[in-house]
Amino acid sequence: MANIMIRTAVSGGLTFYLPKRDLEASISSIEFDTQEKWGGELKLDNGGIYYIDPIARPPRLPISLRARRIGAAED
Repeated sequence: MANIMIRTAVSGGLTFYLPKRDLEASISSIEFDTQEKWGGELKLDNGGIYYIDPIARPPRLPISLRARRIGAAED
């Protein structure tokens, strides 16, 4: 598992940042994005897919979380 940061992008969407690889990408979709549940599978615009444990409500951003890569390499 890797430490990541999610923050609001200038464009209004969400940005995924993985410091260990200096990887920054826009989040194209989040599996759970409601007031009751936020997180799950994150699909990035570069084809990468990561998983974060869902939390009870949307967090205040920026937030640091632990994520597991489950999809294609994003290089």
